[in-house]
Amino acid sequence: MSKLIPLVLGLVVFIGCHIVTRMQGVRASLIARLGAATYRAIYSVVAIAGLALIVYGFGSYRAAGMIPVWDTPRWMPHLVIPLMWVSFILLAAAYLPGKIRTKAKHPMLLAVKIWAFTHLLANGDLGSILLFGSFLGWAVYARIALKRAGTVEGVPGAQIIAGSSRNDAIAILVGSVATALMVVWLHKLLIGVAIIGV
Repeated sequence: MSKLIPLVLGLVVFIGCHIVTRMQGVRASLIARLGAATYRAIYSVVAIAGLALIVYGFGSYRAAGMIPVWDTPRWMPHLVIPLMWVSFILLAAAYLPGKIRTKAKHPMLLAVKIWAFTHLLANGDLGSILLFGSFLGWAVYARIALKRAGTVEGVPGAQIIAGSSRNDAIAILVGSVATALMVVWLHKLLIGVAIIGV
């Protein structure tokens, strides 16, 4: 179980910093004390450090031998491709306001939930359950927190273009290309697991 420690620490740091800053008054208090620029810098460093630790921890865990919990049916991983296509479209829509973003309300969080859920379906080992289960739980919590606060998900750098239908078309195109690249090439390159041939 010790091989899971780096992964767990990374999840605590990355998700923890997101949860803490969503607590009522915490973000405003930190900005008032530190200044907006300093707050963003510290927040970014902590989040990146947590993400790096997650990547390192999960890689180390896989290299040391995964801990099986349940066996997933051979057909189940194939559900990941169409669901991840939807996830990539939602992720793109978060930066391209249009009808998709309006209906989804919180497209980035919905994309994270779909990503985490589909990977939970396809992986039955303890490390994957911790990784994807934690992100799924965080995304659900964040969605509830935003709903209670009555705020809409804001994405830095999101563009507002007049033609919402054009934005939707761009989001679908970007999501489709990203899915194709991930299936054919990137997933094997980045994760070490080939999707085609599973």
